[in-house]
Amino acid sequence: MNDQVKGQKRQEVKMLNRKLLELSGVLNVESFDSEEFLLETELGFLTIKGQNLHIKHLNLEQGLVAIEGFVHSLAYLDGTSTSKSKGLFGKLFK
Repeated sequence: MNDQVKGQKRQEVKMLNRKLLELSGVLNVESFDSEEFLLETELGFLTIKGQNLHIKHLNLEQGLVAIEGFVHSLAYLDGTSTSKSKGLFGKLFK
């Protein structure tokens, strides 16, 4: 895309009726279950919470993820604070 500045990180989030979420700029899927996903993106860690969540499409080479289910929330974790990430990891792996 021509409007992207060289070296600038970019992420697109597209949601349809809270039932389909498409994301670009995804580096890794850290963890997931039917109620919560933790994704590492170019802009930091992103949590997605909802019900009956599952991966519809995954292509990490292109950085694309599509998630189906009922989405309650999307939240970025502060990339400069490791304590928040560790707290979330601790909750996920109890």
